[in-house]
Amino acid sequence: MSEESVSVSVVLPAYNEAATIRTTVETTVATLSAFLRDDEFEVIVAEDGCEDRTPEIADEMAAEDDRVRHFHADERLGRGGALERAFRASHGDTLVYFDTDLATDMRHLEELVESVRTEGYDVATGSRWMAGNVADRPAKRGVPSRVYNGLTRLFLRSDLRDHQCGFKAFDRAALFALLDDVQDQHWFWDTEVLVKAQRRGFRVKEFAVDWEPKGDTKVDLVRDVFGMGSQILRTWWELSVSPRVNRRVGIVAGTLLTFVAVFLMAFHYLEPDKVWSNLQAADLTLVGVAAAVYVLSWPLRGLRYRDILEEIGFRSKVGFLTGAIFISQTGNLVFPARLGDGVRAYVMKARRDVPYSSGFASLAVERVFDLLTITVLAGTVMLALVASGDAGSVASALAGETVGPRYESAARYASYVAAFVGTAAVVAVVAIVASARSDRNLVRPVVDRLSDDSYAMEVVAVIERFVGDVQTVAGSRRSFAVVGGSSLLVWTLDVVTGIVVMLAVGIELPVATLVAVGFFAVSVGNLAKVLPLSPGGVGLYEGAFTALVVGLAPGIAVELALTAAIVDHAVKNVVTVVGGLGSMLALNVSLTEAVEESTEAREGGETVPSES
Repeated sequence: MSEESVSVSVVLPAYNEAATIRTTVETTVATLSAFLRDDEFEVIVAEDGCEDRTPEIADEMAAEDDRVRHFHADERLGRGGALERAFRASHGDTLVYFDTDLATDMRHLEELVESVRTEGYDVATGSRWMAGNVADRPAKRGVPSRVYNGLTRLFLRSDLRDHQCGFKAFDRAALFALLDDVQDQHWFWDTEVLVKAQRRGFRVKEFAVDWEPKGDTKVDLVRDVFGMGSQILRTWWELSVSPRVNRRVGIVAGTLLTFVAVFLMAFHYLEPDKVWSNLQAADLTLVGVAAAVYVLSWPLRGLRYRDILEEIGFRSKVGFLTGAIFISQTGNLVFPARLGDGVRAYVMKARRDVPYSSGFASLAVERVFDLLTITVLAGTVMLALVASGDAGSVASALAGETVGPRYESAARYASYVAAFVGTAAVVAVVAIVASARSDRNLVRPVVDRLSDDSYAMEVVAVIERFVGDVQTVAGSRRSFAVVGGSSLLVWTLDVVTGIVVMLAVGIELPVATLVAVGFFAVSVGNLAKVLPLSPGGVGLYEGAFTALVVGLAPGIAVELALTAAIVDHAVKNVVTVVGGLGSMLALNVSLTEAVEESTEAREGGETVPSES
């Protein structure tokens, strides 16, 4: 068969179809032969990393009939990836695909092909949801499909009723004009192609088809349905929001969001009159000294992050890394659920080509060392206080009994959170070090128990790299000592900042007591605010700090201790915001763009196809 004579290429995406693939190919060839000459079409089995006999059967059919071709992939590409690879290797000007279970009645195949081939449409697609021809689908498939198509029509402004029907045809030139803009490689591929074809002004025909479900769906209702939901939001942002948001707008928006967050922290979650009066009464010179001490901790954070990255094979300058940390911590103040951590992973990926898995692994190492160091500082001081006979005051402070009914609940809650986080940090370090010294791979067996889909192995590879990077740093005595030492310096400066603030607001204690109270209050306060339960940890930090200062220094009034907590937290947040805004401008990073990109947190990959 001459390649030049082929005008129609039909692609059959196949994943573990050994039981049906021969019948599907034979039916497809017979149906095409009814309205096309034998030399006008080809049937391509796009076998997608199968684990059964599908590859062998496809090879046999290709050897028996020169109208049949087989493309093999050693790894799972996803339905979209398998289709795109086969379409690029096809010969026809009209490109067709449908699901191998032949759920759509094959009598519609001629209409599908001729809609593009002779009627001039750029895209044609079957529909199970057109008025008067609604398919009879089980509720577990029909309800999610209706919801999905409704959301697609609403958010992506599509005029089509059914985006996921596996029965589509494309003009070759039109499809190839779209493919470079199509990002998804799995179940959302169909929808993205159809939506972007409409946005580009291509002619799209949707026609009713008779459809009958056969077998069980390969769509995982948890993984794929929620995954496609996130893809709808991603495409909506790409098509409707991103064109209106350039880098300058993004930086301005990020700046405004930051100031809004600071405003809310100061005037919504706290009492504005008290904040203002406390600031007026404080020694502003000492507040400035506290801010300067805290600023000194940031280059140390950059040095520590450099050491962590070098251990896992990446090098970067301390100045850039300090800026990236400033931006990520600002993001944690602005956005909920510590999305700022993802911002740093995005910055490292975009500017230093550090894979997301390694970016998040370096963050995990940093967080573990942070929590371990704070826990050690708090634990050391607590043991000293208990040894000196202050066990009762420590217990009362942690229970919130010393701050009165107004603050008791917040103080107790903050203490519980601090205890949980501190325990988790110690357990995490022990587990990481123990696993680093073991040759056992625990990731793959765990995932195998949860899913037998080979597509999940792509996720496993990313997780294994993440775990491996974490173990590399935490499992080495040298790196553990270097990173641990710099962490101790970072958090000592954080505590010193709090102690200077206590002096600035008028807390007068003997030096030894002041140092002990300051170390314990700041350490437990930082542990309390780790969980993203309030913007910037506001409330939790102040509750723990106040309770411990009053509990360990009974002569200090609750209002004065609360003043110290508010000013200390405000100083640290203001330094973070100023440094974050400066770093965004210096590195030309949009905070909103970084959050958008980091939520995807995935890397692209290419697999070279082979034809059997």
